[in-house]
Amino acid sequence: MDNSLEHTQHIFETKGGVFIIPPFVLAQKLKNIKAILFDWDGVFNEGNKGGGNHSGFSEIDSMGTNMLRFSTWLKQQNSMPISAIVTGANNEVSLDFAAREHFDKVYFGFTDKKLALKHLMEDCGLKSEEIAFFYDDILDLSIAKEVGVRVFVRSDAKVAFSEYVKHYQLADYITAYSGGNHGVREASEMLMELNFNFVKCVEERVAFSDTYAKYLEDRNSRSTVYYTKNNDGKITEHYTP
Repeated sequence: MDNSLEHTQHIFETKGGVFIIPPFVLAQKLKNIKAILFDWDGVFNEGNKGGGNHSGFSEIDSMGTNMLRFSTWLKQQNSMPISAIVTGANNEVSLDFAAREHFDKVYFGFTDKKLALKHLMEDCGLKSEEIAFFYDDILDLSIAKEVGVRVFVRSDAKVAFSEYVKHYQLADYITAYSGGNHGVREASEMLMELNFNFVKCVEERVAFSDTYAKYLEDRNSRSTVYYTKNNDGKITEHYTP
């Protein structure tokens, strides 16, 4: 299987993905990544609310996040990346997902998301360039302007906003697929390709090798901490499962 940067660019652009920066530059930025931060609504789903819609997720995207974490774990010499979710709402499904997948942190009810970014960096000793961020809308830009790697999950409706993101280079990659159509999985696979270990990750997972088992033990040893913000702006630990 061809794992060259040219091949990766070709297969993702053929599907409609857009590299705002050249893949070789993005691959260099990925070397520094120690944390992966996800918005929820519009990223793991289409952002629908009410009428039986519960801001859910798909197992396809879930597998993507797991394999991306495995890929990063391998890239960082068996060091587990911090995984976190930040959302402006109280999405119960996101809390359950984070616990099931052993994410480290969930920040919920954060309409000013840069406060969550600041806390994440201070609490985990991270630099901004060590964070990758998956996002989809205007209220996410305060984070996208700061971090090292930015994935913009597209939506057909965001015509002018997509042009804004491109013009001001507020993303490194724009997905071909939307949040409700597995944009997270697409971007996860793209980043794995730029880590140059996509095939290894797949083969290790299929074999359930000792390497994958060691990663999974490391991943599953982590518990999720939830944070919310008081009216005075103070961030507090809400509860842990």
